Amino acid sequence: MGEKPENLPPLEWIRVFEAAARLGSFTAAAEELGLTQAAVSQRIRNLELRIGAHLFDRQARGVSLSTQGEAWQPHVNAALSQLAHSTSNLFAAPRRKVTVAASGSIIELWIAPRLPIIGRSLPHLQLSFETIQRTPDYSRTEADLEIRFGNGLWPATTTVPLYNEELAPVAAPRLLGGSAGDWRSLPHIATSGPRLGWRDWTDEMNDKPPPVPVLRFDTFVQALHAAEAGAGVLLGSLPLCQAAIDAGRLVRVEARSLRMDQGYWIVRPRNGPHFADVERLTDILTRPATGE
Repeated sequence: MGEKPENLPPLEWIRVFEAAARLGSFTAAAEELGLTQAAVSQRIRNLELRIGAHLFDRQARGVSLSTQGEAWQPHVNAALSQLAHSTSNLFAAPRRKVTVAASGSIIELWIAPRLPIIGRSLPHLQLSFETIQRTPDYSRTEADLEIRFGNGLWPATTTVPLYNEELAPVAAPRLLGGSAGDWRSLPHIATSGPRLGWRDWTDEMNDKPPPVPVLRFDTFVQALHAAEAGAGVLLGSLPLCQAAIDAGRLVRVEARSLRMDQGYWIVRPRNGPHFADVERLTDILTRPATGE
């Protein structure tokens, strides 16, 4: 067990000892610490009485460490050095915790690829994520930032567009058999949520009614993984599918796309606490994941 704090001498006395031992002079220690020579001498005397040991030999031309002082000095140096190091690490550049509330799909597919850039650009920012399952859950969160879907008009908030939603059919190359062919006859995957669906696509494109989806998921990221596995054609969010398309896990089977009037927004309470890095964090979140 460690020594009880009340049994330790005051830190100020120990600092005076360290300076005097290092400089070999009470006068030089006084000048370094902004004290008088008498004050340094008094603190050393109090320290010696407190620990019951003779630390310095007083001489006409200065002072030198006693045997006990020499034995104690490296321990004092190590303790003060460790204290200074831990203080610098913890408090010289304090971390700021920022809570972000968003759907699991946005966290995994949009925010996660940008985390390395955030880490390099904002090393003192600590991000905590809160997964939102349903839109009404936003009213119960106290997050610093929210990622919401809508028109960007929410009372008492400041909003910045994250990206514009654009949809197009995508599928795994293995499902297509090497060519796009008539993808409309292939199994379809549907996703619950705020995005437009297959019926909206066919109405807008004047296509024949789509087949009943063989799979339906309540999160986009689940539907995306199913499409990558070759389970069906997904009416995918192009911004969220871009990494899979770039990697060749998915391909677009239609050059046409469906743009939505609504999109995703970074939302911040207007009367919430302001933190200095919010503009930089917002800028990174709205840029391509590979951008610096």
